[in-house]
Amino acid sequence: MARATFLLPAAARFGGQQAGAEVARTLGRADRAQAGKEGRRAQLRRYFRLTPDHWPVAALTRQMDAGDAAASSWLRGDPAYVRPDINGARLLGIGASLGLDEEDRAAFLPALRPLFGDAGFPIDAPHPARWYLRMPQGAKLPVFAEPADALGADLFDHLAEGSEGRRWRTLLGEAQVVLHNHPRNTQRAAQGRAPVNSLWFWGGGSLPDAVASPHAEFHSGDEIALALADAAGIARALPGTFAIDADDAVFDLQGARDLAALERDWLLPACATLQSGELRSLVLDFADGRQWTLAPRQRWRFWRRPLARFGA
Repeated sequence: MARATFLLPAAARFGGQQAGAEVARTLGRADRAQAGKEGRRAQLRRYFRLTPDHWPVAALTRQMDAGDAAASSWLRGDPAYVRPDINGARLLGIGASLGLDEEDRAAFLPALRPLFGDAGFPIDAPHPARWYLRMPQGAKLPVFAEPADALGADLFDHLAEGSEGRRWRTLLGEAQVVLHNHPRNTQRAAQGRAPVNSLWFWGGGSLPDAVASPHAEFHSGDEIALALADAAGIARALPGTFAIDADDAVFDLQGARDLAALERDWLLPACATLQSGELRSLVLDFADGRQWTLAPRQRWRFWRRPLARFGA
């Protein structure tokens, strides 16, 4: 029999939505545990082992995008949208959220290449929403904030600090001048799209020697998860609904917010597969560290109450 795992956002993201009767009854009888630390990175690290143990997002996604990450260290310098406000400047968009296309890449990158080339960090973009700086061997990098931590916040609260960060703050300011004056942003505004007026540096490091996972398949639409799964040789596209064709598959549903859609497309089909005996267990792994395990034998726990609110 097969085993399946659903990766879900923190339970609070569902806002205490009411589950349907069948799902509420099944989840009320599940085993519950605290699987580990809170956060998306901690969640993904429960499914992948990197050797050496570090978190070089830029190198991993570069390898997925271009296949040439092994020879260098990398830093993401993703296109971003910053809006000034009364207290400073707020980071409102990074990368894919800006709806970038080939025309954007062809317009913006030539304007930025002299700046970063002269600084010793050549820039290119094998994907329109993922821009990369090739780093010299042994280059020391400050701590950069990840996009999820900085979006919606004041830009200046998340810039690299200290003496190592000073150079990058200067480069960022110069890049903002180049982008602010670029005619492509006038075209984007006419199309109703946000300008690309800044960059976001993050994810620096070198490709790990190995990425391993105990699972047979990892289905996802998330770029970091797919890059990890690609390095481990188990990457699969995320289907529109639950179907199991491997002994041990993980389905990354971190973008789920609507409980009704999650029930219809994923939880109800998985529960039916559990009841038929085709699935020996279903694990729900939340980004807040909670983990619920469902198994066929739990149908005898008739004394347990149905789950009142999802994620409660």
